[in-house]
Amino acid sequence: MARDLLLEVGAEEIPASFIGPALDDLKRVITERMADARLKHGEVRTFGTPRRLAVWVKDVADAGEDIIKEVLGPSAKAAFDAQGKPTKAAEKFAESLKLAVDQLGRATTAKGEYLSARVEEKGRPAADILKDTLHAAVHGINFRKSMRWGDVDTSFARPVQWLVALLGSDVLPVVFGDVTSGRTTRGHRFLSPDAIELKAPAEYEVTLEKAHVVADITKRRAQLVEKVRAAASKAGAQLLEDESLVDQVTNLVELPSPVVGTFEERHLDLPPEVLVQEMKSHQRYFSLVDSAGKLQPKFIAVSNTPVRDEQLSLRGYQRVLRARLADGRFFFDEDRKTPLIDRVEKLGRVVWQGQLGSYLEKVERFRTLAVWLGQQAGRAGDAATIERAATLAKADLVTGMVGEFPELQGVMGREYARAGGEPDAVALAIAEHYLPRGAEDALPTQDPGALIGIADRLDSLCGIFAIGKAPTGAADPFALRRACIAIIRLVLGRGYRFSLAAAVDESLWLLAPKIANAKRKAGEPAPREQVLEFFRGRLKALWGEQHRTDVVEAVLSAGFDDLVAAQKRLEALSHIVGRADFQPLAVAFKRVVNIVEKQGRDVQGGETNPQKLVDEPERNLHTAFTQARSTVSGLVRADDFSGALREITGLKPAVDTFFDKVMVMAEDKALRENRIRLLVEIGALFNQVADFSKIQAETAAAA
Repeated sequence: MARDLLLEVGAEEIPASFIGPALDDLKRVITERMADARLKHGEVRTFGTPRRLAVWVKDVADAGEDIIKEVLGPSAKAAFDAQGKPTKAAEKFAESLKLAVDQLGRATTAKGEYLSARVEEKGRPAADILKDTLHAAVHGINFRKSMRWGDVDTSFARPVQWLVALLGSDVLPVVFGDVTSGRTTRGHRFLSPDAIELKAPAEYEVTLEKAHVVADITKRRAQLVEKVRAAASKAGAQLLEDESLVDQVTNLVELPSPVVGTFEERHLDLPPEVLVQEMKSHQRYFSLVDSAGKLQPKFIAVSNTPVRDEQLSLRGYQRVLRARLADGRFFFDEDRKTPLIDRVEKLGRVVWQGQLGSYLEKVERFRTLAVWLGQQAGRAGDAATIERAATLAKADLVTGMVGEFPELQGVMGREYARAGGEPDAVALAIAEHYLPRGAEDALPTQDPGALIGIADRLDSLCGIFAIGKAPTGAADPFALRRACIAIIRLVLGRGYRFSLAAAVDESLWLLAPKIANAKRKAGEPAPREQVLEFFRGRLKALWGEQHRTDVVEAVLSAGFDDLVAAQKRLEALSHIVGRADFQPLAVAFKRVVNIVEKQGRDVQGGETNPQKLVDEPERNLHTAFTQARSTVSGLVRADDFSGALREITGLKPAVDTFFDKVMVMAEDKALRENRIRLLVEIGALFNQVADFSKIQAETAAAA
């Protein structure tokens, strides 16, 4: 009979950011180990609060499944001597399986014939499997930081106080440090501090709710949002939406209880981002706005218990915030005493990266690169704004406010630029060059900020790759993957047309004094190739989320130097490849490409000689190709890749007839090379849109 499994690890308050990853680790280890042991089960749920991490597995089988498996023994040659009698090897193998030699079978493998036997492996009892599984799960959580306490040899995020391990009504023995598992859990620290006996896993969630603990994170989050929004509405305001703050606060409390507080209206003359950051970063308070989105002198704090004396509680919350806002005002007032331009020189004392120099050197590089990009992208008219904004872009790093709140980089640069009388376009570009900060973030609204942002990130990419510190596996300390994706989004979002390879070359040229002596591993590609391949990888991942992977590969293989054109080619090809009649087209195109790849390298350059086209099918193909080439070139220049594809597909009948009627690999060398040259030219025509050899023609009709 199936039973439920419950594991709960109770501890002192676990940091909010640790809870989600820890639950993922617990669930992963438990489910993987159960799968390895062939132990069937039903739904798996996780629960987490600051004081507990729990996993509930429903309908666990009584034992792992029995299986019949084939076991290989010694080779047939080693198992029998010249007279056909079993050797010691055969006898030992049979003995290990408690079988007679004549009960063994034979199995043919890639390496030859071997003795074999089909044996039954009985599944272990669930209790035996799970006590090992739970021990591994509790000890296998990877916290960013762990601690030891008392005389305990093991470590955890915070001291472990209790363990619950139940299979049905039975306690499973699990030990962590000096704590042994039982059936006793704890409710809310203040509202229900007494120990609670659990009879079975099924009563876990309901029992904790009665003890004032909402253990289900999703349910607790929903309650938090509902209560906070209701409190905001009651205060005549609206909640400033902040999903990350909701996630943090959800894992800071076991029973969310919001209260509305106020701060002095005079602080509203501070930049709203400063006020929001002061409330969020230090206090985990929610900000409130009016219907127009204007910040209000109110906040919502979330307590872990319903407060008895709300005014007393509010005085505490407000007193702490008052001190924080006073600090913010001090930084803001002091910072504005020094013009932003006067801070630029101080960036020379702030290291960007040891081998690549200071922030001042970085600014000088990406300023030049941003102006160059503007010229290439047809935005030369913004050169003065770009140059001034790039000069000031990092100056706020040496201000008191950004020193206290690094999250306000760019925002404070904008505010201090305005305070110093800089043009609005310069101030806006300073703030917007950091956009997008994440995958869901908005793009800059103007070109100067976007171009500076591209230049800044490209300088980082090229510099870090050039000194041999490219991302490896999950390690990406300089956030180069995010920087690369941001560049792609900026170029595509703003529609910039410039050569990506030329931009990389320009950046590496500006970096030359810093990277001239950089050491690279033997055989390692040059930085230019590494950076461009890095872009290719990010494009493949991004576009692969929306398009067929073979179509993405076909487009990228034909080149992505002009990112905007590459995306247009992808969209056009994705549309046509889904048509049922594309499969025969793909086959025809692939025949051309395959011959070009195999034979084209042996043919000297030059165009097809029409005088050497002796058969009518090849003359007809050349005529059709010549007409199509002119039309396709014009369509490609106009970014009409759908039209170009339609024109290219019109060559199919002539291509089919050519392959049916003409012997490409003719004995006459001049004739053979001329025909291959014709196919090379047709392949080059195809390649203006995509490398059709990458298309999986057999799946095109089903797409």
